[in-house]
Amino acid sequence: MPDLPRDPVHDYRPGPASERPLAENEPVLAVFVADARRYWTDHAAMAAIGVAAILAILPWMGKAHQIPLAVAAVVLGLGLRGLYFRSEVFARRWQLTDRRLIGPQGRQVMLLEIHTLRRLFGDVQIVTNGGAKHLIKHLADAEATLRRIEAARAARAQVAR
Repeated sequence: MPDLPRDPVHDYRPGPASERPLAENEPVLAVFVADARRYWTDHAAMAAIGVAAILAILPWMGKAHQIPLAVAAVVLGLGLRGLYFRSEVFARRWQLTDRRLIGPQGRQVMLLEIHTLRRLFGDVQIVTNGGAKHLIKHLADAEATLRRIEAARAARAQVAR
């Protein structure tokens, strides 16, 4: 069966083939990808939160004897989750151009449509004027990414004037 053309808007597979193409003369200023160290640190933090919840909830429910099994389940479950989603997470990237952010699976955010940029732990959240939210996850340096996007947005605003 021949390969059909892929529609990036409806392509849920990760990777560059699922991204919107660049426009003519649209330079890529930066590429943001997940950082392995940050990815595993985030999973360890989720496991720690899960263990803390178990330590607080099970004794309150009168099931303190189940704590060791529950802790093992949370740690093992999050470790397996990390292994399972690893290839998908590292195949995703966001490209910053002089006019937009191009994300995985057909996502795009025009720089002048960005209402709010904020750092959430090791991630950067983008909120558009229309209320759409996007998350660039597991960044090695979320603060530097935030500054880079803000600088491109300011430069684009200067051009638009």
